[in-house]
Amino acid sequence: MEHIGTEGIDVVILSGGLGKRLQSVVEDRPKPMAEIGSRPFLDILIDYLAGAGFRRCILCIGYMGDFIKRYYQNRKGLLQIIFSEEKAPLGTAGAIKNAEFFIKSSPFLVVNGDSYCDVDLKRFLGFHLETKALASIVLTSIEDAGDYGNVTLGEQQRIINFAEKAGCQKGGFISAGIYLFQREILSLIPANQKYSLEKELFPAIVNKEFYGYIGEKALIDIGTPQRYRKADRLLGT
Repeated sequence: MEHIGTEGIDVVILSGGLGKRLQSVVEDRPKPMAEIGSRPFLDILIDYLAGAGFRRCILCIGYMGDFIKRYYQNRKGLLQIIFSEEKAPLGTAGAIKNAEFFIKSSPFLVVNGDSYCDVDLKRFLGFHLETKALASIVLTSIEDAGDYGNVTLGEQQRIINFAEKAGCQKGGFISAGIYLFQREILSLIPANQKYSLEKELFPAIVNKEFYGYIGEKALIDIGTPQRYRKADRLLGT
């Protein structure tokens, strides 16, 4: 198997969303900067990535992006931080396409800036390389999958169906918002337009080399006031 270490892989963090559902409790900053304990959620995510050996990070910023830029542009740490700015909302896949110029590695890692799942990222990378995947997703199981993308696996953990926010779906695997992509996937995303990973790109690649890596830990996200309070209890130490 080809050996690639995490230190040579770029990380893209999707941090440009409006975060409308959280604005009732976090209105003065973008969602990834919501405080957990006494630090921004994004700090927790960046420390996690640095601890796994990653050294180069591209922050996709849009809504209130200057807030994120001011905080991180002069920060010293293990991760080099680069900013990819959206002039208008481009969606999860559109934001990645917008950052294409900065993405140098293949594969590259993508994580959502509003969720955390304590998965062994080195093992996830090994899985991606071993399966020769075009795209791989970290999956976790959940009792009530209705508010998340529900994923169906076939043989050898190949993804055969991806249903975004299927509604009242009970149980199953969901996306943990952590992805590995070969750089060629960028050619499947249209430039300069709004395009979604979950609603458009993933359903389009279910017949390609698209795999699910099953993680053992629960997904923690800050997408709603209730989940934000739970994340603060779990991570705010």
